[in-house]
Amino acid sequence: MAIALIALLMLAAPLPAFSQSCALCYTQAASAGARMIDALRSGILILIVPPTLMSVCMVFIMRHKSNQFRLEKEVSDRDRNW
Repeated sequence: MAIALIALLMLAAPLPAFSQSCALCYTQAASAGARMIDALRSGILILIVPPTLMSVCMVFIMRHKSNQFRLEKEVSDRDRNW
């Protein structure tokens, strides 16, 4: 169990992922004005929010359909027992 927990923690925060920042991108963002920094933040939100919302909606729909299928199966099983 402890080995699985350690492996999960290592996968959750891999060290090479922290070194992926580009020096050129960092210097350009640091030297940019407030307007450019706001545009960069807006761009990040635009790239993150829609996929997150679509994932949440997909999970909600799948769960709803699963419950609907389960209810239909219980009703048909009840009818068979009579």
